[in-house]
Amino acid sequence: MTQFDLATLQEAIAAAVPDRDCLVWRERRLSWRQVAERTRRLGNLLHEHGLGRTDQVAIYLLNGPEYLEALLGAHKARAVPFNVNYRYTADELGYLFADAKPGAIVYHARFAPLVEKVAKGALLLQVADDSGHPLLPGALDYEGALAAAAPDPVPVRPTPDDHHIIYTGGTTGMPKGVVWRIGDLLEGPLAIRFRSLEALAAHAAASRRKVLPAAPLMHGTGLWFALSGWCLGSTVVIADRVDRFDPPSLLATLEREQVTGTIIVGDAFARPLVEELERRPYRLALGMIGTSGAMLRDGLAGRLGELIPGVRIVDTLGSSETGNSAVRLDGGPFVPGPETVVLTADRTGRLAPGSDEVGWLARGGPIPLGYLGDPDKTARTFVELDGERFAIPGDRARLRADGTIELHGREATVINTAGEKVFAEEVEVVLRAVPGVVDALVVGRPSERWGQEVVAVVQSDVPDRELRDACARHLARYKLPKDFVRVPHVRRHPNGKADYAWARGLI
Repeated sequence: MTQFDLATLQEAIAAAVPDRDCLVWRERRLSWRQVAERTRRLGNLLHEHGLGRTDQVAIYLLNGPEYLEALLGAHKARAVPFNVNYRYTADELGYLFADAKPGAIVYHARFAPLVEKVAKGALLLQVADDSGHPLLPGALDYEGALAAAAPDPVPVRPTPDDHHIIYTGGTTGMPKGVVWRIGDLLEGPLAIRFRSLEALAAHAAASRRKVLPAAPLMHGTGLWFALSGWCLGSTVVIADRVDRFDPPSLLATLEREQVTGTIIVGDAFARPLVEELERRPYRLALGMIGTSGAMLRDGLAGRLGELIPGVRIVDTLGSSETGNSAVRLDGGPFVPGPETVVLTADRTGRLAPGSDEVGWLARGGPIPLGYLGDPDKTARTFVELDGERFAIPGDRARLRADGTIELHGREATVINTAGEKVFAEEVEVVLRAVPGVVDALVVGRPSERWGQEVVAVVQSDVPDRELRDACARHLARYKLPKDFVRVPHVRRHPNGKADYAWARGLI
């Protein structure tokens, strides 16, 4: 299959369907022709300021048309875009910018006070919002800068060898910049595999899909879903409310725009969606709801299917280092992709189907080059076996006899108790299935007797004894929580992933 670059691909689709809606947010409707021109203008602006293949561009934005414009405009200049978590404090943002060294920062005005504290010598492009923050000294207004820039093609030629960086969420450590070749990103996580640009453009011209990333674009789950649809000619719709997950706003947008596909993040998104759908009906055109980044309880998947007739629930197992590794449909087992394997615990061989050993989930084929500026972490995560390179992001798994995946959880969340390993996610799934439990996280607490003991942080009024009994019906005794810590709300990151650092701080 031919590898493509994102910039050339977008121009080809714009030529095929110039007047079709490309980006939609609230009253704004931008056609493919308009987005092609706006991103050329941004690319020319970056190029004129000296940014190119060795320069990083920080995208510090809430969901919105400007997010995808900034990413694409950077690629048209052959610069390297990277995501910024908009929840970061000044110290966290300072760490990220020291690591990535951005030559340009595209940011919403509401983030101007933090940008002013940590930005050093970068080109600043400020996107207006309703925050009221004035333009920073030396910064350019985003719309004004685009209007003043040339609309012609950028005088550089993007290639599949150009780079894209996705920073991990830092849920189990400091954020790491995962460096992808554009060609590998498109062929791997985005699944763009065609024999020619003409064939891809023809496929895009025939598409009538509309996709909406309910997850934040600042994380791989939302961004890659949007990009995958976009690269196939889909219209990308943004939910009306972007500062937080708001089920009524999301469902209203899905209904108004008759969106055909969306993506969420596990139970944290599914539960409030189910509750809102039970409150009132919505006339939806959804054929698919994807979920990734956190476990989705089977009961919630089933209920979504009941409330939205004809929808298919696609649960994807993946990471910033692999893209999609396995998929399960409508609550079934995880089925690995053709390039996904389970490696032995010592990472020296592949496990055969039916092996009792819990090994490492790994993916070959198009995978990242490594971590930005960190050869040691790169060597630990990306290994070569029998001449093939694999990414091992840290998920433990067993390969069943039928070839499906039995997921055990992230190594970083394993609790070692009395010599036994307990995977936090396994206990969490059981707890969240108990009627009356809104959410739960499981962590290890130091114990003189056990080394570590299992502790559950729960958002629930169900008595401890009932919770323990419910766990005992599904789990071995050593996996049962020794204690239950009650909280009014289980805290998660904006992408829906568990905040284990917060949970550990409670015990």
